[in-house]
Amino acid sequence: MTIQGKSVYSGVAIGRLAIYRKSENQVKREKITDTAKEVKRFEDAKDTAKQQLAGLYDKALKEVGEVNAAIFEVHQMMLNDLDYIESITNMIEGQQVNAEYAVATTGDTFSEMFAAMDDDYMRERAADVRDVSNRVVSILQGNGGNDLNADEPVILLADDLAPSETVQLDKSKVLSFVTRHGSTNSHTAILARTMNIPALIGVDFPEDVDGKMGIVDGYEGKIIIDPPVSVMEAYQKKKAEDEEKKRLLQELKGKENITKDGTKINLYANIGSVGDVASVLANDAGGIGLFRSEFLYLESRDYPTEEEQFAAYRKVAEAMAGKKVIIRTLDIGADKQVDYFGLDKEDNPAMGYRAIRICLDRREVFKTQLRALYRASYYGTIAIMFPMIISVTEVQTIKKIIEEVKKELDEEKIPYKDVELGIMIETPAAVMMSEELAQEVDFFSVGTNDLTQYTLAIDRQNPKLDNIYDSHHPAILKMLKMIVDNGHKGGCWVGICGELGADTTLTETFLSMGYDELSVSPSMILKVRQEIRSLDLKA
Repeated sequence: MTIQGKSVYSGVAIGRLAIYRKSENQVKREKITDTAKEVKRFEDAKDTAKQQLAGLYDKALKEVGEVNAAIFEVHQMMLNDLDYIESITNMIEGQQVNAEYAVATTGDTFSEMFAAMDDDYMRERAADVRDVSNRVVSILQGNGGNDLNADEPVILLADDLAPSETVQLDKSKVLSFVTRHGSTNSHTAILARTMNIPALIGVDFPEDVDGKMGIVDGYEGKIIIDPPVSVMEAYQKKKAEDEEKKRLLQELKGKENITKDGTKINLYANIGSVGDVASVLANDAGGIGLFRSEFLYLESRDYPTEEEQFAAYRKVAEAMAGKKVIIRTLDIGADKQVDYFGLDKEDNPAMGYRAIRICLDRREVFKTQLRALYRASYYGTIAIMFPMIISVTEVQTIKKIIEEVKKELDEEKIPYKDVELGIMIETPAAVMMSEELAQEVDFFSVGTNDLTQYTLAIDRQNPKLDNIYDSHHPAILKMLKMIVDNGHKGGCWVGICGELGADTTLTETFLSMGYDELSVSPSMILKVRQEIRSLDLKA
């Protein structure tokens, strides 16, 4: 039996299937007489739950990073919420019911209340309230909680997994995650990527597969149950090949990004959050070539403050210990919408009010970010780059705003370093003006995703156009050559941070063109390094 799903991390896993069974908290309404004693039972269970969550936070911090561990801080805050606590205690005292019933009922009520809200962030808290309430009920009932009953590593099947469940799992017993629900950005998916194991979502598996042999194909997004011998042997061979490739790649750690003929290139990583730095370091990247700062805005319910941004940028700079960290200024609009910005609906948002256009229009938002970036520069080697540039005038305006920011910091006696300033070349206009733009900045970084869609007049979000969306189009390659030539002529170093940078079929082309840097996802660092070291440009 083969069931199709959606892959959130590639690879092959072979092993027995184990359905993750959630402990059922059977809660009955019971009449009690000593309400003070029952309230005390709730208070004790609440305190125990907070201790457990503090432990889970520390565990998650080590395994999946600070951003992903923060959910357990949210859960602890919920247990301090006065409305939640008073609702439970009032029910115990007013209705003379047992603590388990009061907690479960309040949890259901609050969860439904959050689920009915318009705000996406608040709706997502509904699952957190249920998770917290179930934890307290389990403690009151003396339950051991959810468990994975397995003596050997297994392919874990579940309806879905809450953050607390994924962290508590014995990771040494999990070969792969397969869930019916969830998303590519779920905690399960994040954990799978961190653990470097295949994972599927949207798999409607039957209940009678527990204990059967299975194969997870994370490349094609499918699970094979009770595979025949021939299929099993084929996948065992594929898995062995994968493991050998991983082993060989690990041997490249610490090695230079240099071709056989001595051509060197910087190999950096693209990240979207502070938590991704661990993966950057684990994969031996030489620096961060693209830090998408918009994650701070996308994950916030309001404009992130200067202090919040400063803390995030400083943490990344310090973690990279002097290695270059290139931070892209706010790039929202198009497919990245933030409610509190109040952006109007546009017929063609990809070519609309977005990125640097918003920043130059809303100066205070832009200056807040620039102040945070310059302050953080004192703690590492930060460079700043600006997206969606189409003219020299834009760059000159940006530089004037930067001078204002630096003057303010000087007056406040706040230390900062001089930083490299760069722009993303992702519009045909920037390509054609690259010779003039090179006179204004220290570096170029090519955003090949947008450059391709703008040059070919193809919406990259439109699946109907997938068959003609060609990032290898001769027009794109000619532009890439023009960019690096004009950049070098003006004294800039030039890199690529778009998806094309990780395309190893073009690595030789990029090196031959003279590119100084490639920035790719952390998981691709060693693969690209392997390709670089295999080349001989003079052969």
